[in-house]
Amino acid sequence: MNLKKLTRSRKKELGLAELIAIALGGMVGGGIFSILGISVERIGNATPIAIAIGGLLAMFAAFSYVKLALLYKDEGATYSFFKRTFPNSHFASSAIGWLVIFGYISTLALYAFTFSTYLGSVLPFQNEIWINRAIAGGIILLFTIVNLVSVKGMGKVEDVMVYTKIVILLVISGLLAGKGDTANFLPFLEAETTFTNIIIVASITFVAYEGFQLVIHAYDEMDEPSRNIPRAIYSAILIATLLYVALALGALATIPKELIIQDKEYALAAGAQSVLGNLGRFIVIFGALLATSSAISGTLFGASRLMAVIAQDGYLPKKLANRVKGHIPNYAIITMSILAFVLILSGGLQLILEFGSITFITVSFLMAYANFRKRKETNTHGLIAVMAMFGLLLAGVLILWYEWTVDPFQLGYILGLYGLLGAGAFAYSKTHRA
Repeated sequence: MNLKKLTRSRKKELGLAELIAIALGGMVGGGIFSILGISVERIGNATPIAIAIGGLLAMFAAFSYVKLALLYKDEGATYSFFKRTFPNSHFASSAIGWLVIFGYISTLALYAFTFSTYLGSVLPFQNEIWINRAIAGGIILLFTIVNLVSVKGMGKVEDVMVYTKIVILLVISGLLAGKGDTANFLPFLEAETTFTNIIIVASITFVAYEGFQLVIHAYDEMDEPSRNIPRAIYSAILIATLLYVALALGALATIPKELIIQDKEYALAAGAQSVLGNLGRFIVIFGALLATSSAISGTLFGASRLMAVIAQDGYLPKKLANRVKGHIPNYAIITMSILAFVLILSGGLQLILEFGSITFITVSFLMAYANFRKRKETNTHGLIAVMAMFGLLLAGVLILWYEWTVDPFQLGYILGLYGLLGAGAFAYSKTHRA
C-alpha cells in the first residue's frame, strides 16, 4: 500500500500545461507567418475558411495518433505505431522513420531561418545572407543546449515562450481587427474562388498544424499519459485553429490584399507597420521571434527522442540511441541540430518545406490506415477511421496535383529526395534490423 501511494505521488516532469505548450510550440511557428500570403493570393477572402478546414484536417490526423498512442503507449509515435501495426515490414518501418525524421529536420531549419530573417530585419546589417545564417545557427545552438541540460528546464522555458506568444498573437489580431473594416473581407466566397482551390489551400496549410504529435514523443516523461495525451493534442489544435483564423480575419480586415500578396512571408509585419506604425511592426516581429523560438525548442525535443527510438531499433546509426541523465538523447539532439543547420547553409528552404508538407500528410494518412487496421483494439468506429483516411488522402493528392501544375520541376526534386531517403532506409532495413 505504501509503495502504491509513493508511486502515485511521484509525478513525472511534464504535466498538461507543458504538453500543450510542446504541441503549440511545434505548430505555431513559422507556418502562420508564411501561409497567409500564399492563401490570400489563391483564394482571397476565403483564406479563413481554408485555415479552419486545415484545422479539421489536423483533427483527422490527430484522432488516429491519439488512438494509437493510447493503444501502444510508445514514445516512438509515427514510427513505432506503424512498426507495431505491421511488424513484418522492416523496410516500411525504416522508410517511415527516415521520412519523419527528415521532415522534422526541414521544419527545424525553416523555423530557424524564419527567426533569422525577422531578427535580421531590425538589425543594421539586414539582408546579409551570411549574418542571417549565423543567427539561425545561433538560435539552434541555444535550444540545443537547453534541451541537453534539462527536460524540466526545457518544459518551463517552452511554457513561458508559448503562452507569451499566444497572448502577443491575439493582441496583434485585436489591434488589426480594431483598425479594420469587416467589409474588407466580405464576401467570403468571391466569384473566382472555387471549392477545389479552398481545399488545396487547406491542404497546404497543414504544415502550420504539424507538430501536435511531438507530445507523444514525451510519453515516458509525462504525467498521466492516458488522460493528458488526448487533452493536450486536441486542445492545442483547437487553440492553433482559432488563433490562425483570428489572425487571418484581422489581416484581411486591415491590410490591403495587394500588400499581403506582395510581402507574403512578411505580410503581418508589413501590414502592421502600415496600419499601426513602428510599434505594431515591433509587436509582430517580437511575436514571430517567440513563435519560431518555441517551435525550434518543441521540435528538437520531440523529434530527437523519435530519432533515438529509431536508432535503438537499428534503422539509424546506433550511436544516436545514446541517452544521458536517463532519458535525454544527446547525440540525436546534436545530430538533428547539425543537419538542420546544413539545410540552412545549402538554401532552398521553400522546396524543403514543401517536401515536409507532403511528408507529414503522407505519414498521417498511414497512421489513419494503421488505426483502421487496429480499429477493434483502439475502439474506433470504422466509418470514422475511413473518413480520416479519405480526408488525408484527398489532401495528399491535391497538394501533389498543385505541385505538378505550379512547379513540376520542384515536384521532381521532391520525388528525388524521396528516392534518396528510400535508398538509405532500404539499406538500413537490410543491414541493421532490430
